[in-house]
Amino acid sequence: MAGQMAFPFAQPPPGRLSRSGGKGAARTSLLPRVSRAVVRVPDPRHHPIDIDLPPGQPHIYVHEGARQALIRRLELAQKRPVLLSVTDNYRQMISSSLREGILQARVHHMFLDAPALVQEALVRYVVTQDRAASLVVGQYIDENGHRIRASRPVSTPLSTQGRTHDLLLLFQKLNHGYFGGGVDALITWGKRTKARKPRRTIKLGSYSAVERLIRIHPVLDRPWVPRYFICYVIYHEMIHHVMPASHGNGRRMLHPPHFLARERLFRDYERALAWEKDHVGRLLRT
Repeated sequence: MAGQMAFPFAQPPPGRLSRSGGKGAARTSLLPRVSRAVVRVPDPRHHPIDIDLPPGQPHIYVHEGARQALIRRLELAQKRPVLLSVTDNYRQMISSSLREGILQARVHHMFLDAPALVQEALVRYVVTQDRAASLVVGQYIDENGHRIRASRPVSTPLSTQGRTHDLLLLFQKLNHGYFGGGVDALITWGKRTKARKPRRTIKLGSYSAVERLIRIHPVLDRPWVPRYFICYVIYHEMIHHVMPASHGNGRRMLHPPHFLARERLFRDYERALAWEKDHVGRLLRT
């Protein structure tokens, strides 16, 4: 073994080249789109498929032409043979080592269809550990967190068919109508519990990045709650899946301006806000 290099991803910029915790044009597809060059077999609890697959998850299928194109970029810059593995990791996005004159690199699949500027920065980072390139690559990772698989499996059973509303049906319609089928998160009703005393606040939906799971409060599973309002709550949490929190003025922003702009694209946005304002008291009492 000669000249092994392992990139310490806790170094510049911190937390960007490794991950912990946590628009495409509309089109319909059986398998959720994770990039134009990779397909991930979806979770069978939401997308049953009649294919006999070997054990172990996740499964990804990589476009070989895209992989070879990235290999050629690396070989031209490194001026040596390259072995490139495409991964579906959720922590380490990039790693490489030099063994017996061969560069062995492992990169997350999000880089296969990255813009040329990002791929050039990726090559410079792998070959020279260029700091400016690491900033470009780190920003791209931050913007594509929705392509990174869950880092923790969902431990509780999923429940999507409610007494009144079917969450999975609503999720799938929103996914294909607003996200091009690219959101491969899971969804479930939250636990049904009786409030011991009147609520003062209520969280109607939440998104767990480490599980890639949307939870919807079961108080919404009522005949008097319109479907468009539940769709609005689901849509809001789906945006969290594709738009990670941003940082500004030294603080973390869950709903930055570009998030709010995307939220207003929901067809019944104003109608849903008006319904919530008129019925929040009833939701708190339910």
